[in-house]
Amino acid sequence: MGILGWIIVGLIAGGLARMATGSEKRGCLGTMVIGVLGGIVGGVLFNAAGGHGIGDGGIGSIFVAFIGACVLLFILQALGVNNRRSRR
Repeated sequence: MGILGWIIVGLIAGGLARMATGSEKRGCLGTMVIGVLGGIVGGVLFNAAGGHGIGDGGIGSIFVAFIGACVLLFILQALGVNNRRSRR
C-alpha cells in the first residue's frame, strides 16, 4: 500500500475511531495522523496476537487501523491530552 493508501485508510479509520470513542475533533490532519498511527498500533497488536495478514489491504487494513486508533485515542483521553491550545 502506498502513501496515498495510508492517508485514505488513516482518514477513514481516524474518523471512525473519533466517532466511536466520542473524542473531540482534531481537524483533518489530526484525524489522519491518529488513523495512520492507529494503523501502526493496530498492526503491532494484531501481529502480537497472531493475526498475521489481516491488514494486508482493503477493509482489513481499515479495521486494524480503526482498532489501533481507538486504543490510541483512549490513551490520549486517559492522559488528558487536549487538542485545544487555549480556552477562552
